[in-house]
Amino acid sequence: MKDVEYAGFWVRVGAALIDTVLMMIIIAPALALIYGKDYWAGDSFFLGFWDLMFNYILPAVAVILFWVYKAATPGKMALRLKIVDAKTGEPVPTARLIGRYLGYYVSIIPLLLGIFWVGFDKRKQGWHDKLAGTVVIRDTKKEPVQFDS
Repeated sequence: MKDVEYAGFWVRVGAALIDTVLMMIIIAPALALIYGKDYWAGDSFFLGFWDLMFNYILPAVAVILFWVYKAATPGKMALRLKIVDAKTGEPVPTARLIGRYLGYYVSIIPLLLGIFWVGFDKRKQGWHDKLAGTVVIRDTKKEPVQFDS
């Protein structure tokens, strides 16, 4: 590939931290309003419908929608990163982006090995990227990425 800079481990960690803070700014006050201060001190792992919605469903939907419409989450956009097809550099179809999201679970189950893989892979792909056929690149210019065959 030419004219492509793959996004490495630490810049992707930075993007994930930005995304986490932004999500918490939305989610934490909502859950505090719904469940009260006991939500944070409780022993229960799951408190009901709104807990499920705000901690699992809303983040998944938001992330996938950002990937579909912007090829990046707000954290990736802030750091000028985007998700593209690993072979063509083109936008990734929605079904594969959903698969990429589900691939995060495959990546984290064995001690986060699939996430740390980004730091060792020549194309900086985590297992979720490999499963979905994606790469994360630096968006240094607005013209299409050129990939070698």
